[in-house]
Amino acid sequence: MGGEEERRGAARDPGLQPERTRMAWRRTTLSCAVAVVLAWRQVLLTGEPTGLEVALVALLVLAGLAFLTAAHTRIRKLAAPPADGPPRTMGLRTALLAAGCTLVLVGLGAAITL
Repeated sequence: MGGEEERRGAARDPGLQPERTRMAWRRTTLSCAVAVVLAWRQVLLTGEPTGLEVALVALLVLAGLAFLTAAHTRIRKLAAPPADGPPRTMGLRTALLAAGCTLVLVGLGAAITL
């Protein structure tokens, strides 16, 4: 009589999902930083960097910082105590910022390597 439901409920820890999400944001932010450093390294190894290459790397850094801001916003919201309302979800502005930064990083990274 509800034994299986009780076991599933006891095994589920609602604190783990936000922890996994926070760690995923941290890993993604670290990957973004590595991509920016590798792009800068690529520009420096090609000899004398042109103004366009420096501008592309500067835009990569700005996109990386914007992504870091979006990630930090999401991590802060996950760390806040939950309200009695609906579950904490990512805001539209944060989601658009993260998606836009990802697209900019991909485009600028491709432009630098070509």
